[in-house]
Amino acid sequence: MEEQNAEREYFEITENITYKNAEEKVEFIAIPSDEFKISVMIDYENDVIGTQYASLNKIEDFKEEIAQARTFVFLHELEYLLSNDLIKGGDLANAIVYVKRDVKQEELDRLAEVFNQPSIKVTDKGYLNHLELFASNEAARHKLLDVIGDLALIGKPIKAHIIATRPGHKNNTAFAKQLKKKCIDVQKNKLTPQFSADTKPLFDVNDIMEKLPHRPPFLLIDKIMEMSDTHVIGSKSVTMNEPFFVGHFPGNPVMPGVLQIEAMAQTGGILVLSTVPDPENYITLFMKIDKVKFRSQVLPGDTLNFSLRLLSPIRRGLCHMGGVAYVGTKIVMEAEMLAQIVRKDKLN
Repeated sequence: MEEQNAEREYFEITENITYKNAEEKVEFIAIPSDEFKISVMIDYENDVIGTQYASLNKIEDFKEEIAQARTFVFLHELEYLLSNDLIKGGDLANAIVYVKRDVKQEELDRLAEVFNQPSIKVTDKGYLNHLELFASNEAARHKLLDVIGDLALIGKPIKAHIIATRPGHKNNTAFAKQLKKKCIDVQKNKLTPQFSADTKPLFDVNDIMEKLPHRPPFLLIDKIMEMSDTHVIGSKSVTMNEPFFVGHFPGNPVMPGVLQIEAMAQTGGILVLSTVPDPENYITLFMKIDKVKFRSQVLPGDTLNFSLRLLSPIRRGLCHMGGVAYVGTKIVMEAEMLAQIVRKDKLN
């Protein structure tokens, strides 16, 4: 095992997330927390296991408090598995067998023979005597262990207090899928450009015209809000005064998709032209557009925010970027594009 240098990424929730299966009396709730905690309650509605509770407040205590908790099964379930020639690799050393009915000694003797035990009896606590319980609530602890394992399906550790009532693998995984979807939504929202009306742009339209050769009516970007060596975020306010709305479409104005791509490309052009000392002497040319998806209409009154990131380092003036266009928090368009900056005196 080798320790990694990268910072661990967590899924952090900001609101309660609930899951219910009323038919099976199952309920989960994830509550915002600075660290991972889990509480489990089980109730099999019988006197053998009864109602049990287990909790884990620090994941560092998992090995000592939870890892030893073994799986469990009821005797009637074990008999079904044996009669159907299943659990051939099963061993009484790794499972607790609970008994919630009267059992004849002949049946116990048969089980002892099957599992190569000298003898088997039912303890006064309602389980077979082939082992001792690790803890009085070992069943609940094992269910807690299952929840931890199934929540790993999310793909990253979660900062939350998970409270589970009557969990089981089916509902655990359903809850994990719900959390994962929420995790994806949260990540998308984190990538969504968020600006207030008072946010001062990095470049205004006059600054942009010092870098881009485009001019109205084909200058399709108003502001650059953020930029680094690998990303750029730009903004365009779409108004009814746009000349393309005259014909696209009369009575139903919609911004053409190709112009959304052009506006995104102009945003990316600011990044790549910022890598040369004299951007006014260069022009940006499209080489490839790929994986374009138009997800929603862009209408007069919308503000388009473009977020682009380099997909590979800029080499020899070639720029490969992936971009997403938002109106508010809604994705309206996305694309990958390849462009090249060329000196104007080299065009002919």
